[in-house]
Amino acid sequence: MSRLGSLGARLYRGEVGYDFIGKRKIWYGISILITITAIVGLAVSGLNMGIEFKGGAVFTTPKTSVTVAKAEDLATEASGHQAIVQKLGNGGLRIQITEVDTAKSDEIKGKLSKDLGVPAEKIAADLVGPSWGEQIANKAWTGLGIFMVLVVIYLAIAFEWRMAIAALVALIHDITITVGVYALVGFEVTPGTVIGLLTILGYSLYDTVVVFDSLKEGTKGITKQTRWTYSEIANRSINGTLVRSINTTVVALLPVAGLLFIGGGVLGAGMLNDISLALFVGLAAGAYSSIFIATPLVADLKERDPQMKALKKRILAKRAAAAAKGESAEDESSEDDYPDDTAPTAAVVGQRQQPPRGHGRTPGKRR
Repeated sequence: MSRLGSLGARLYRGEVGYDFIGKRKIWYGISILITITAIVGLAVSGLNMGIEFKGGAVFTTPKTSVTVAKAEDLATEASGHQAIVQKLGNGGLRIQITEVDTAKSDEIKGKLSKDLGVPAEKIAADLVGPSWGEQIANKAWTGLGIFMVLVVIYLAIAFEWRMAIAALVALIHDITITVGVYALVGFEVTPGTVIGLLTILGYSLYDTVVVFDSLKEGTKGITKQTRWTYSEIANRSINGTLVRSINTTVVALLPVAGLLFIGGGVLGAGMLNDISLALFVGLAAGAYSSIFIATPLVADLKERDPQMKALKKRILAKRAAAAAKGESAEDESSEDDYPDDTAPTAAVVGQRQQPPRGHGRTPGKRR
């Protein structure tokens, strides 16, 4: 068995683990710091909205020997606005200039023809109105709002309202970080960016739901036992699914990294940059939030429930009594700690269960 597989098995059985719930305030602080940085970057730098949202003109030239850098300078000088130039596969250029109307487009086209040494009739000009970009933005916000509402309703029905709230907070956390990174690095926001942002929502929920499902199974009949608090079972649920979360995230990030660093960086494919950056940041943030934000937040909310408070009080009292006798709380377990229909499984609790003493069970068998 590989080292990672061995570690996963040990985490699953509860032989090793990290106290995610106990150290949740540290991770809350880190998340708040990252989120504040993203918000400040968004407020200071703002988003670099693409032509689809601002409106403007796109000029496509036939094959030319003019470099991208030179073409950017010539287009900026001809239009008076910052130009974005991309080299096309046929050797031509795609020149994008924002905030250009029809009359000015013809003037810019004439100047580009002269400066680039290309016949004006061979330069294709396409105008994009800002109203089209506004429609895209409105539909994206509408889609995002509907998605959030449906997610909250589904999770509240399938799990409980506390998990729905925690998942919603994690989603907002992921989107804020992704948008903030866009503002900080200055990438252009295009329809591809919108597609990327909407796509990461599902990925962000995936790991969260996996842990929630494990937590739901592990807390069935939790008030009928006096061995584990809700937070302890939540912590074991995270550890039990940790390697799975890491594996799925890494596998998902590898092709996205290829698109971002090779397709976008090396090959200069602009649209790939727009989609892949949103996916890369969103996937990483989603994996982080499912482990360090969503589940600890559920535990925080759940521990405020009167039943969970009473359970924790009984467990701590039992442990204190066992410690006073010089015994382990494990030795003080009773049949009520392990009702047959609600006993925590190894998949959730992460350790082998030994039968309570004095009940006629064969030693060494699992309950």
